Amino acid sequence: MTKQGLVVVGPGLMGRKHIELIQNNPRSELAGIVTPERAVFNDIGERLNVPLFHDLETCLDSLAPSGVIISSPNEFHYDQARLCVERDVPALVEKPITSTYEDAARLADLVAQRNAKLIVGHHRAHSPLMSTAKTLIEEGRLGRLVAIQGSAIFHKPPEYFEAGPWRREIGGGPILINLIHEIGIMRTLCGEISAVQAIASNAIRGFPVEDTVAINLQFRSGALGTFVLSDTGASPRSWEQTSRENPVYPTYPDEDCYSITGTQGSLDFPTMRLKSHPASETPSWHRPFVEEVIPVVRADPLERQLDNFIDVILGRGEPVVTAFDGAQNLKVADAIRRSAETSTLVALDS
Repeated sequence: MTKQGLVVVGPGLMGRKHIELIQNNPRSELAGIVTPERAVFNDIGERLNVPLFHDLETCLDSLAPSGVIISSPNEFHYDQARLCVERDVPALVEKPITSTYEDAARLADLVAQRNAKLIVGHHRAHSPLMSTAKTLIEEGRLGRLVAIQGSAIFHKPPEYFEAGPWRREIGGGPILINLIHEIGIMRTLCGEISAVQAIASNAIRGFPVEDTVAINLQFRSGALGTFVLSDTGASPRSWEQTSRENPVYPTYPDEDCYSITGTQGSLDFPTMRLKSHPASETPSWHRPFVEEVIPVVRADPLERQLDNFIDVILGRGEPVVTAFDGAQNLKVADAIRRSAETSTLVALDS
């Protein structure tokens, strides 16, 4: 079996995880690394026995990789992804797809025009939890969707801000760092978001940037949603602490971070506790629900994401998260930020 040679751009925390995944996947091998000229990374190529480059263009001039994984800082995503698209090199771009919605829209248009092979690293979309919940919804087990309630509430310790003082400033808060994951989840399960309304607070820490946000959402389907985001609340109700997919975090398998409700029933997620009325029965609060826990075969979403990328490279599959998805997630995040700043409802379909 021929292994797909992959280049990793940006061997930071996420980049090193991608390198580990590449090395452990029988269908891929590390072909090279691109990193800025910083001493902290200058020996990584020698340690891993692969070529080291200081810019992507030189790398692509020297190698013919099967694909490129871009895990550099957000500000470089657009130029590096565009270079891959223009050279017909498949790319996996870490989220967010770019640092601004305008760049994301331009990149998504270019990908569509050239029919390029590009996927975006919203890895939660590859979780078996997500595919199981999506199937339940598409099969009509919940009926027509009515509402979604979600939360990402966790407490970032002081050292998080000491290690990155920029996280205290505008642009470094949970809206742009954490919320984009949740937007991808809600779009996947409930469809496109047509309007948002948000209130933000920095009352706990007093930093210039928000620490807590309450959000109302309207979906094109007519469903409504609420979401509470906070990086200063001591709570287990976040994806990291309920999904049991990242061993870095303690997890609480009896807790949920989403509740999705339809006309026939509701699903608590990710415990996958389903309470529903049979399709043949008229729902009523006087009728008891049929209660069940939907089984899930667990797998690492990052491993599944890499397999999806390799399938896309080989022409054997389509991206689970497209450039359009990446741009749309960024568009919603930007609308939520603007809504919080202006105290207004922001429509996305206009």
